[in-house]
Amino acid sequence: MEQSNGENWRFWENPTLLTGTGTLVLVIAAAWILGLGSYAMTWKEDQSLFHDRSWLHLFQNDQEAANWLGRFGAFLGHWTVYRGWGVSVLLLWFWVLLLGLKCLFTEFKVNLLSRGVEALWMASALSVTFSFFLHVVWPQAFPWGGAFGNFVADWICGFVGRVGAGLSLAGYWFAWYLIRSEKRLQWPEWKKATPPPDLTGPSISEELLNSEELLNSEELLNSEELQHSEAIPDSEELPEQVEAAELDALHEELEAEVDPPMVVHSLDMPLEQGNSGPVLTEESDADWVKTGKIGDMEVALPDQEEVIADAHTVALSESELYDHKLDLSGYRYPTLDLLAEHAQGKFQINPTELEANKDQIVVTLKQYGIEIDKIKATVGPTVTLYEVIPAAGVRISRIKNLEDDIALSLAALGIRIIAPMPGKGTVGIEVPNQNKELVGMRGMLASDRFVTADMELPIALGKTISNEIYVADLTKMPHLLMAGATGQGKSVGINSILVSLLYKKHPSELKLVLVDPKKVELSLFRRIEKHFLACLPESEDAIVTDTRQVVQTMNALGVEMDMRYDLLKDAQVRNLVEYNAKFRKRRLSPSAGHRYLPYIVVVIDEFADLIMTAGKEIEFPITRLAQLARAVGIHLIVATQRPSVNIITGTIKANFPARIAFKVSSKIDSRTILDTGGAEQLVGRGDMLLSLSSNVIRLQCAFVDTPEVEAVCDFIGDQNGYPTAFQLPEVKDPESEKGTAGDGDSTTRDALFEEAARMVVQYQQGSTSLLQRRMTIGYARAGRLIDQLEAAGIVGRFEGSKPREVLYTDLHHLEDRLRQLKEM
Repeated sequence: MEQSNGENWRFWENPTLLTGTGTLVLVIAAAWILGLGSYAMTWKEDQSLFHDRSWLHLFQNDQEAANWLGRFGAFLGHWTVYRGWGVSVLLLWFWVLLLGLKCLFTEFKVNLLSRGVEALWMASALSVTFSFFLHVVWPQAFPWGGAFGNFVADWICGFVGRVGAGLSLAGYWFAWYLIRSEKRLQWPEWKKATPPPDLTGPSISEELLNSEELLNSEELLNSEELQHSEAIPDSEELPEQVEAAELDALHEELEAEVDPPMVVHSLDMPLEQGNSGPVLTEESDADWVKTGKIGDMEVALPDQEEVIADAHTVALSESELYDHKLDLSGYRYPTLDLLAEHAQGKFQINPTELEANKDQIVVTLKQYGIEIDKIKATVGPTVTLYEVIPAAGVRISRIKNLEDDIALSLAALGIRIIAPMPGKGTVGIEVPNQNKELVGMRGMLASDRFVTADMELPIALGKTISNEIYVADLTKMPHLLMAGATGQGKSVGINSILVSLLYKKHPSELKLVLVDPKKVELSLFRRIEKHFLACLPESEDAIVTDTRQVVQTMNALGVEMDMRYDLLKDAQVRNLVEYNAKFRKRRLSPSAGHRYLPYIVVVIDEFADLIMTAGKEIEFPITRLAQLARAVGIHLIVATQRPSVNIITGTIKANFPARIAFKVSSKIDSRTILDTGGAEQLVGRGDMLLSLSSNVIRLQCAFVDTPEVEAVCDFIGDQNGYPTAFQLPEVKDPESEKGTAGDGDSTTRDALFEEAARMVVQYQQGSTSLLQRRMTIGYARAGRLIDQLEAAGIVGRFEGSKPREVLYTDLHHLEDRLRQLKEM
């Protein structure tokens, strides 16, 4: 519903409307139940008031009703019980009661649509049932089934007779019971009588063991030895008639000998970290039954029919999904009371301000000869969108060029014109509000849109210009690039994303790799190290701050990505969702290296600093992850306060289709991050533009303060966690291998080592890019050559973006050094 001032009123987000509606509905429910209760006692007396008469008789004062609620109560009873569903109408009354409770209590979670359909269906079925037994079979005066039930019951009896109607109703309620109780009928299994064993020859072993394929025991397969054993006397020594008791005893003795204890239950199902074992699958089922082996372990099997039955029993017991949350089964998700309430009430704008802005826009456009047919306003938390429908013949570019003039006339900062509005035949003019609403994180996470979001990695970003909560799925982005000037909300935006994930995901489902070159922005999340963080083995701090460690971490993520792709290839699936679903169904064996794979979200807070210090060393692994990692559940969130072209290169932008721009200083920076202007016109303090799938959406970022983040992390950190943080694959640092890379043993040096040494001395430039260009080799090999030259004392140590110092100034002294290295 849209008001005259352009504000969108959403019913379930308007506390005033909900309170009024809920109170009214509960009053109606109370009156209804009183009227129905009185109708059960006074229905005969009031029957003449409405029987075969118009409902207008309700308003005639010359008639008196015996109902407690007068003519109104009699009217309700007559038209809902007598003319309706009979006593089954109580189910519909109960639904009305649920409606009133849901309107008054926001935490009263119930699906009104499904409950309403169920109540109507059950009321109809009960009405027909009551009418059949209390109107057709045993007629009663009181309308137990109402007019509806009487009509349907009479029709069914006329169609299939009373017996057929009774059978139909019995079948219906029996089916309803099975469906509601989720039970399945099972055909009774008749146990076959065990025939006495044939003790006349070798066929005894064949019948008991069924086939040679089922057992590997030579003693049991050898029928002659079995025949002459003490347990089975020779047929010539047995009398023709053996007492039943002796046969039973002999049979039990045979079963004890050929049915050794089964080890079927030692088949390990996928367990938690540190446990593994083979998994019973459709493919492996037939193999171990035939061979009698599981891996290198032999399995003694009973009769073939019993083996198959046991195998099916194991398969059924393992059909339950693998619980990846079992290690931390007692984990409690953060509660909403950890977050502060920031402006939870619905924002109200001054109507005078709204009308004044509208008039000023119309006047300004008319001053430049631009006529408009209609103008509509949509109020948001930070800005108000005025949608203008220009008159026929007006060029859109003329309105776009008046951006500064409209801002001057309104005396407002940050006017933004969208010409035209995507998917609409209007021109949008965004004007900042004088009083801005603070969008609290608590209200975002408590909303139905976030709670019921069917997303893998839902993140609550903020509110749109029409006050709608915007929730996005990080897996669909699949990577996010953020930029904005200092103090415009970039760090708060990162915190809101991380808090959204912490409220939605279990520690077994999500791991975070946090890169914080400034060392203070993400330090609050150190408390959740043993729950959600991932780091390199033997790392002192789970939050990465050192530049060299950042490069190692990115390379480790590349190795993790390759390992995951190998697992997906082996499992014959295409993405992480399909892989985890297959693993939870126990169709992938941990003994083959398979495991439940959590999502990995990589957050880099200041990308510009990394580019300045590490350059291509950091850009290459990040670009590779951005290109390939989405299918295996690795997603990047990269933030920077310098969206310049030398920081956000074309390669980076091409692999980050989702971008967020907070207020920037120039239109050039806006075009660098968004490929369009507009970010320079934002008003700051969380006002942002989200570019996703070629659409630009203006949002007010959700605000979460530092004490709130600290409270959430403390709540999680105080619980039992894993022994350590999630371990990324170990990647050797070239710096740690310098001593063995070329100083002590000449056989470990690259074949191009001496040529590379002469080249860097000749050009006095110790860089990897020089070797790549001049020697036509790849980046990895050029990097190894530089490391070997450093270990040999020919070039200096790595100093970030500065070129390495060349320690030899002429080739003559270099040749002396090369001869020394050969003699070592």
